[in-house]
Amino acid sequence: MIFFTNMKRVKKQWRSAKISEKHQVTIPIAEMRIAGLEAGERVIARADGPGRVVLEREEDILESFSGSLTGVFDHAILEQLRNEWD
Repeated sequence: MIFFTNMKRVKKQWRSAKISEKHQVTIPIAEMRIAGLEAGERVIARADGPGRVVLEREEDILESFSGSLTGVFDHAILEQLRNEWD
């Protein structure tokens, strides 16, 4: 039997969420922290069987490759290529 005098214990057990009429779900903060997710981040939702949806952080491909070719090309060659765009 759980008595409500120990609210810390009761609150830790809460992990459920309700799907709103707009199909929105609020993820419990403890689960967000464990997953390393923060408010405002983009996630991808993937169905993983009946009654199961997995959220994964959306990877920014441009950010992951940005700066990876630093020092590969001579600065003069890059300027020449950029001038061709105009």
